[in-house]
Amino acid sequence: MEYFHISSKYNKLDEVKILLNESCKIVITDDAKERIRKSREYLTNKIETCTEPIYGITTGFGSLCNVTINNGQLSQLQTNLVMSHACGLGEEVPQEIVRLMLALKIKSLSYGYSGVKPETVQRLADMFNNRVYPVVFKQGSLGASGDLAPLANMSLPLLGMGEVNYNGKRVPASEVNKIFGWEPLVLSPKEGLALLNGTQFMLAYSIWCILKAKKLSKLADLISAVSLDAYLGRMEPFSENVHKVRPHKGQAETAAAIRDILAGSEIVKQKKEHVQDPYSFRCIPQVHGASKDAIEYALNAFETELNSATDNPTILPDDDMIISAGNFHGQPLALPLDFLSIAMSEIGSIAERRTYQLISGKRGLPSFLVAHPGLNSGYMIPQYAQASVASQNKQLCMPACVDTIDSSQGQEDHVSMGANAAVKCFQVVENVEKILAIELMNAAQALDFRRPLKSSPIVEDFVKRFREHVPFVEEDQVMYLHINNAVNFLKQQNY
Repeated sequence: MEYFHISSKYNKLDEVKILLNESCKIVITDDAKERIRKSREYLTNKIETCTEPIYGITTGFGSLCNVTINNGQLSQLQTNLVMSHACGLGEEVPQEIVRLMLALKIKSLSYGYSGVKPETVQRLADMFNNRVYPVVFKQGSLGASGDLAPLANMSLPLLGMGEVNYNGKRVPASEVNKIFGWEPLVLSPKEGLALLNGTQFMLAYSIWCILKAKKLSKLADLISAVSLDAYLGRMEPFSENVHKVRPHKGQAETAAAIRDILAGSEIVKQKKEHVQDPYSFRCIPQVHGASKDAIEYALNAFETELNSATDNPTILPDDDMIISAGNFHGQPLALPLDFLSIAMSEIGSIAERRTYQLISGKRGLPSFLVAHPGLNSGYMIPQYAQASVASQNKQLCMPACVDTIDSSQGQEDHVSMGANAAVKCFQVVENVEKILAIELMNAAQALDFRRPLKSSPIVEDFVKRFREHVPFVEEDQVMYLHINNAVNFLKQQNY
């Protein structure tokens, strides 16, 4: 059993990996409970004593901010907010993303700037700990007033409404609430707004994407090294001195990684007849390295958001202030999400080009990497499929954050579209994994044509493990099964 403690501690992104494990339980620490209690107590006193309207607490929402609500209707106001804003569309969000959404909402509320009741935060933790995952949909958020629609769908089960996934089934939330003896919550002033305002939909996708991107970046170096050796590539472009004169961090790291991976290769030591390699081999440090730098930029932005309170209004008990501002706006996530999509797409793009070179019948390799081309198509069509996915990534890389559409009668007149950026980035990252899997299939196949020469110990061990899942192809076979096995092999790697 693993535990993630919700506290005032600054969390690094690597620390939240355990939230993806279904065995992980959330524990709200005493200091977090005290901050939540203090914030709620302050807000309650403020509502009783303040004669001025407080946005979203004693007023309507959005362009209805000037409509004052009677004290007797403040709870109904919050309930109405959750019901009316639950407008998610499209496919269901993967449950591992919903799991992150729940945890991130708990973490954001725990800072004590939101004014929610402790019982509300605890119910979210109970849902997380009992694997009760609200049904949330991918479409509907503008990424501006936070992720209103998806967070509303996530919050409906607190009220005994909506649907959840539990024990592998999609069922009404009211049924699961009965199983655990959970009574529907009665929302107090500000609670509906605190639940719906926030960037947890975008951030959950961001965290999933960046963790996967870091892993795939390392795998891309390893797989490209297999391709390089199988293609009889030259090692001079990876020399340390070359990268000292253009000292981009990611570029130098990539060159060093390739040198380490191929250390001890018999193939590398063979005399090369060609003077240069194509860019897809020679420029691995520059392309992979630039993506590494972009990943680092995105990681820093996502980590900052992970440790932020992002709802509105912001309640500051120590300063005796309640401020309606814009901490829910998704632009700090939308930009790096779009950048991350582009960076990952480029890793896939250059991988597809290496695959194309490997099947082209050059450097002593047979056409399409099969011993008897003509009768056999060999690795012809896996590259087609790979090219299709690489092209889709390019199409998905049109930045979402440059778009904006007015909403709420012009009150919300610039939106981030960060939610769309997040969903697109998820697809791009998933696609890159498929592209790299197909490159590895081709690289391993090509390497076997270099026998009895051996590559480096690192490459030989990697390919040996891969061969336990995907065999050498002598004659034509049903290839999609091998592709799926190659993808699953990469999913199992720990980096």
